[in-house]
Amino acid sequence: MQIRALTAILLLASFTTTTHAVKVADITRIGGQRSNILTGLGLVYGLKASGDGGDFLPAIKPLATMLGKFSNPATVRELQDVNNVALVSITATVSSNGVRDGDKLDVFVTSIGAASSLRGGRLFVTPLTGPIPGGGIYALAEGAIVLEDPSTPTVGRILGGAVMEIDLPAKYIENGKFTLIVEDPSASWTTASTIAKIINDAESTTGEILATAVDPKNIVVNIPSIELLRPDSFISRVQRLPLPILPGEARVTINDRTGTMIVSGDVEISPVVISHKGLTISTVAPTPVPTPQRPIVQTKEVVALDPGSAGGAKLQDLVNALDQLKVPAEDRIAIVKELHKIGKLHAKLIVEGT
Repeated sequence: MQIRALTAILLLASFTTTTHAVKVADITRIGGQRSNILTGLGLVYGLKASGDGGDFLPAIKPLATMLGKFSNPATVRELQDVNNVALVSITATVSSNGVRDGDKLDVFVTSIGAASSLRGGRLFVTPLTGPIPGGGIYALAEGAIVLEDPSTPTVGRILGGAVMEIDLPAKYIENGKFTLIVEDPSASWTTASTIAKIINDAESTTGEILATAVDPKNIVVNIPSIELLRPDSFISRVQRLPLPILPGEARVTINDRTGTMIVSGDVEISPVVISHKGLTISTVAPTPVPTPQRPIVQTKEVVALDPGSAGGAKLQDLVNALDQLKVPAEDRIAIVKELHKIGKLHAKLIVEGT
């Protein structure tokens, strides 16, 4: 089933002929448009005897400090039997579009002590710090903890549990310029250069160079002086510019954990004979024309694709052969890995999930 699905995907990619399938914004982001993580250490209270326990001093010491701040001092010894609090780490993610004072963020809470469960607990008001050292308090976190996965009761979430105390906007423009960053799967000199040329052709009215590809991932764009006071329209137009379908690099991505293989670009294999667990395949391109004297006979043991060693056989030809023979996904992946290892697979091989 997986082999047939892969074949369908390959055929769909081969027959796609849309001239402008994507826009600049689809494969790029603007420099400064990135997420940030806020962090903190806090105490969860109200647990039903599932906390860290009085002998876990990293939790008991901050509890004693907190009580002292509220004019109810207590010693560590006096708190030795407490088992309804837990020391936790706290994280909140600021979106790539930035946040403003008063915005609320979801909070993720994880026990870092001996607590067996955070079920029924509530986070005490905790300050969160940001990415800039010494930047002060970015947000305050507090609220009831909800377990997302009952099988992992030491991890929870507080919806809207952090309230921003400062503005943390995304910074896009610097010195009248912004940078378009090409996402990794699409990054190449060809892509970056094409984007720069399209921007210059569409937006430069005096022949000046507005966009320059400085490497395979980054295109620096100068905002025209007439647009500097209101750059939003110019940035929007740039992001909406259509891109032609560019020849993608030959790439095979394998995920060992899920047993999937994705092929992109024009992947070829050199003439080679493959023998795998009793299976033998000879790659051939182009397929010979059958004649009455030399008909093509198909069998379930051998599929001839390139007996004349003409070269240029496609990986899709091999996939089709493996489909006919109902080769399992794990065996198909092993064959492709071996082809790459001996230099017969002409594509970049990316292995994930190992």
